[in-house]
Amino acid sequence: MENRCSWCGELEIYINYHDQEWGVPEYNSRTLWEKLVLDGFQAGLSWLTILKKRDAFREAFAEFDPVKVAVFGENDVERLLQNTGIVRHRGKIEAAIRGARAWQEIEAREGFDNYLWKYLDGEVLQNRMERMQDVPTSTPLSTQISKDLKKEGFNFVGPTIVYAFMQAVGMVNDHMITCPRHGEVQKLAR
Repeated sequence: MENRCSWCGELEIYINYHDQEWGVPEYNSRTLWEKLVLDGFQAGLSWLTILKKRDAFREAFAEFDPVKVAVFGENDVERLLQNTGIVRHRGKIEAAIRGARAWQEIEAREGFDNYLWKYLDGEVLQNRMERMQDVPTSTPLSTQISKDLKKEGFNFVGPTIVYAFMQAVGMVNDHMITCPRHGEVQKLAR
């Protein structure tokens, strides 16, 4: 694909992620939670590190079933700290477990998908960036969502993480306008 967003470089794993997943609007509550957790694990690391470990994360975190992860206890934390297939960071592991509990409360109350998409009235924010340097690392909206998620009990959801999450799950279309995926992703919005 010519004129692909430059951030994905030439690594096949990144190209596949860019071409098939990144920026595609996601409306499944459980999948949204998985991606938020993975973005939290990325803090201080590259997304490539997380992408390469994603299958191990899925296995370690019960296929990202928040109902199962919500009951993880100290023995599970210790087990995960020994798992070389994932990022072994106690704070991030414990944040994922707390996040699963927060997810359950939001899901029961209004649906996690509805909770997130209401910030945009269910509409994808269609940016029209021409250069990668014009893409922000955070926005007032990602800052607000970050604050609200923290009030709900989430951790590792700062404004930059939330903005990266919004890009990944297609709440924001940040494909460059020269990238063929920009138009393709735009058509996928509800």
